[in-house]
Amino acid sequence: MEETLVPIYLITGFLESGKTTFLNFTLQQDYFYIDGKTLLILCEEGEEEYDMEALKLANTVVEVIEKEEDLTTERLTAMDIIHQPERVIVEYNGMWLASNFEKMKKPDGWGIEQHITCVDGSTFQVYMNNMKSIFMDMARNADMVVFNRCKKEDPLPAYRRSIKVANQRAEVIFEDEEGELDDIFQDEMPFDINAPVIDILPEDYGIWFVDAMDHPETYVGKTVHFQGRALKPRGMGSKFFVPGRTAMTCCADDTTFLGYVCKSAYAPKIAEGQWVDVTAKIAFENRMEYQGEGIVLYADCVEPCDPLPEEMVYFN
Repeated sequence: MEETLVPIYLITGFLESGKTTFLNFTLQQDYFYIDGKTLLILCEEGEEEYDMEALKLANTVVEVIEKEEDLTTERLTAMDIIHQPERVIVEYNGMWLASNFEKMKKPDGWGIEQHITCVDGSTFQVYMNNMKSIFMDMARNADMVVFNRCKKEDPLPAYRRSIKVANQRAEVIFEDEEGELDDIFQDEMPFDINAPVIDILPEDYGIWFVDAMDHPETYVGKTVHFQGRALKPRGMGSKFFVPGRTAMTCCADDTTFLGYVCKSAYAPKIAEGQWVDVTAKIAFENRMEYQGEGIVLYADCVEPCDPLPEEMVYFN
């Protein structure tokens, strides 16, 4: 891979989602200061404006691109020659597919260092109902998703699950007008986590999957029971399989499988795609499939079962 000499910070989000406010604040922080020049590329201008004096003090130059067809490798290369930046920040247009920028050829030495998506919590559900595919395109590869203008009565745990099902590695942050909210996930789960066997109903599978991913310490050593479909990826070994459910991320053609690695003596008898009833003890271990640590199930009981009436897991 080509070495990244000029890091790109890609900021995505719909119009008035807080991108400019986020960048105005970040650029003025000591931790974000560098000796060299910063190139700020604006692809969208909302009501919030930049403090041009603050940008000058931060040695930041601004370029504006109004049309998506003007955002080309040749245009970026010209900016590189003119400004010779040490880093680039792109405030991306919310109606342009982020994946187009991620895939396009960058000037030599340029590479995306961090992708942050800003979300107005007060309008999130409206956009999810009407522009879900565009939003999921920008959130799918984001390193961080920042929900601002949140209210505690908003269904924030459900918002978090909507992001996690599309992008499990993303850090999800919620903020109100006074700053970050850190106590929004104290609500009780729809299942008894202290039961001898935690029974996960089909409609609660997605909630359990994301909560176990975020808080594995809550579940390690406990036993869980659920129904799912079995996948048997190559190279895992005969005693391993992955029971889980399919989740729709934006449309019927865009789905992802949610499941954890499971070890069981019953695994060799399980067919690919078979529906199974699983009772397993939960561990947290280093696995190649996770490229690090993750949930591992040890199933002492795996039985064939009828397919669930609704296979899909929904998060909105």
